[in-house]
Amino acid sequence: MDNKTLFRRAKVACERAYAPYSDFHVGAAVLTASGEVFEGANVENASYGATICAERVAVSKAVTEGHKDDITAIAIASSGTDTAFPCGICRQFIFEFGDDIRIIVGKDEAHLEEYAISELLPNGFREFS
Repeated sequence: MDNKTLFRRAKVACERAYAPYSDFHVGAAVLTASGEVFEGANVENASYGATICAERVAVSKAVTEGHKDDITAIAIASSGTDTAFPCGICRQFIFEFGDDIRIIVGKDEAHLEEYAISELLPNGFREFS
């Protein structure tokens, strides 16, 4: 699947966000090596710490369906006018499942950028020894 198609899937997921407090909708689409796509949207909560980001929703869906070792890319789209990058918690969460996962972001599908998660989180960690 190409980056534009995956970004479109993230944009569709963005429309399903629950964001009554910030009105900032985010969607994510996770691509696996087998070509399956798992979508997620941010879900806010009055207790802000209970809010979950779109990236973690989508990755969690992929992992719970047996794809913890074959996530290849994640596209992120938002309702904003600027490019939405994953937050720090999401960067570490994604890194857990591979340091070469491609992150596709852009303000629209004509202006996409691609990074390895290790570029966005150069010193991520997986476990304590």
